[in-house]
Amino acid sequence: MSSTWGNHIKISIWGESHSESIGVVVDGLPSGEQIDWDELLFFMERRRSQGGALDTPRKESDLPQIQSGLLNHITCGTPICALIPNENTRSKDYSLFSQVARPSHADYTGALRYNGYNDIRGGGHFSGRLTAPLVFAGGLARQILHRRGISIAAHIAQIGTIWDDPFTAENLTPQQIDVLNHSFFPVLNAQAGEQMQARITQVRSQKDSIGGMIQCAVLGIPGGYGDPLFDSVESRLSSLLFSIPAVKGVSFGDGFALCSMVGSEANDPFSIRDGKVVTDTNRNGGILGGITTGMPVVFQCAFKPTASIAKEQKTVNFVTKEETTLAITGRHDPCIVRRAVPVVESAAALAVLDLLLSSDRGWNIR
Repeated sequence: MSSTWGNHIKISIWGESHSESIGVVVDGLPSGEQIDWDELLFFMERRRSQGGALDTPRKESDLPQIQSGLLNHITCGTPICALIPNENTRSKDYSLFSQVARPSHADYTGALRYNGYNDIRGGGHFSGRLTAPLVFAGGLARQILHRRGISIAAHIAQIGTIWDDPFTAENLTPQQIDVLNHSFFPVLNAQAGEQMQARITQVRSQKDSIGGMIQCAVLGIPGGYGDPLFDSVESRLSSLLFSIPAVKGVSFGDGFALCSMVGSEANDPFSIRDGKVVTDTNRNGGILGGITTGMPVVFQCAFKPTASIAKEQKTVNFVTKEETTLAITGRHDPCIVRRAVPVVESAAALAVLDLLLSSDRGWNIR
C-alpha cells in the first residue's frame, strides 16, 4: 500500500487510530518560511473534538511534536516530520470487528485487502483520526499561500435536508472569510446553522447519524495553472479530497446542477474588469479545460453519515460466514461534517500549493 501523495510537495501519513501516535512527513516545502505556531494550533483545534452534543466524546490534545524540518518555527527545506500522540484510546471497544463487519466500514474490505492483518482498533489506518496529520500539513501550506495572496474558506453547505446559503461574489469577502475561519460551526446563514445543529442533536438522540456537504473556495489563484486530461486542477484536488474518509462525492462550480441547465445558463460570459479578463458568473468553479481562469476555485464535498451508529443493524461474521446483528458501542460523531471543514481546507491548500510549485509556468515562491 502507499500513503504518500503529491508531485512537488509529497506528504506521507502514518499511524493508526489507536497506535501510540500518528503523524505526517511533508517533503518539498521551500526553506525560510516562518510558521505562525499559534495560528497552526488554532487551525488544528478546529478539527479537534470539543465534546458536547455535536462531536465524539473522544477528546485528544492533537499537539504536534516536531521531529525534523522546523527550527525556531522556520522551515529548513528538509522533510518536516510531525508526531501527534494518541492519548485517549479504548481498543477493547473494537475487538469484535476483526470478524463481524460494521456496516459501511472498512472492516471487511480491509480484511480482504490485507489478509486479516489490518488493525481494526478505532478503524486503524482507515480512521478519520488520520485527518489530524493532514490538517497539520495543510496548515503549513495554507500559511505559505496566504502570504502570497491566496486565501481559503469553507462552510457547511448542507446537513441532511437543511441548506446554507451558497458562496457568491458578494459574500466571498475578506471579512466573511475571516468569520468562517474562526467559527465553531461555519455557515453563512446563522438561522440555517441553528437548524443544522438541532438536527444533528436530534439524530444523536435517535442513536443515528447524518451526512452533509462542505463548500470550499480558494481565492487569489492566478489563471493559467493546470493541465487538460490527466493532470487537471479538478483531478489534483479530487485525488486528495477523496482521500478524506467518508467523502463520497466532489463537484466543481455548480456541479451536478449544470446537468439541468441549457448552455446559455451554464456558460460563464467573459468581461474586462479593471483591465483584467474575468467571468460574469462562476458556474464552472474557476476552472476551464482543467486550467485555472483566475476566478475563485469553488468546489463541494459530499460526506456520508457517520457509519458507526448505536441502532441495531444487520451484518455478517465474515470468518464463520454467519449472519448476525450489531449495535455499535463506543465513541463516535453523530455528524462529521463540522470537524471536516478544516480537513477540506487542508486538502485544498496542499493541492493548490503543489499545483503552483510543480507547474512548468513557474511560480515565484519568494
